[in-house]
Amino acid sequence: MPNKKRILLAEDEEHLLEAIKLNLELEGYKVSTAKNGKKALQLFKEERFNLVILDVMMPEIDGFVVAETIRLENTEVPIMFLTAKNTNEDKIAGLKKGADDYLTKPFNLEELILRVNNLVKRSLKGEDLKEFNSYKIGDKTIHFNSFELVNADESITALTKKETMLLKLLIERRNDAVSREQILETVWNYDVYPSTRTIDNFILTFRKYFEPDPKNPVYFHSIRGVGYKFTDNQH
Repeated sequence: MPNKKRILLAEDEEHLLEAIKLNLELEGYKVSTAKNGKKALQLFKEERFNLVILDVMMPEIDGFVVAETIRLENTEVPIMFLTAKNTNEDKIAGLKKGADDYLTKPFNLEELILRVNNLVKRSLKGEDLKEFNSYKIGDKTIHFNSFELVNADESITALTKKETMLLKLLIERRNDAVSREQILETVWNYDVYPSTRTIDNFILTFRKYFEPDPKNPVYFHSIRGVGYKFTDNQH
């Protein structure tokens, strides 16, 4: 399989490293492994990767420093932290270092694979979705630059900046689950750690705007334990 997607996995617990490596290889990925931060950076310089998975507490150089170093030369490759450090402060620290996702130990392997697949898909989409200025959902059109929603009868609903940013994020990642951490990084920009209810309220508002029946959503979904997903099979 010539176009195998490549993952750099840095983890100092050998049994966990081998278990994750095996499961990723079963998914069809080519996995390069490192047991310390120094080796991880060396591999990153030598090869091209679609995703970097980093333990935080590693010998030689910790995962946060590895992520910062990678981000100095590469802002595109997705980075995921795997760590036992699970407070909100730890998560925010990780996201500030440039991570795209943050999974705490112990974790479910199925969830890890789901998040990995989503991050790799994003890395392959490149910039093609980043530049759109409007998007149609049903008979309504969102205009991102003017923060407006044009309804079917041509009336206009004003959108807040955060509503617009969250809509754009979900639409860019359409048909993929987007974690609360990714929403925090992109929309809230670390100003505040929003509760699940805060983001839920945004999703409820979007359902009122766009869903034919808000109680049975076809576009905006909450994915328990993961985050949120926008589904649109018309595009």
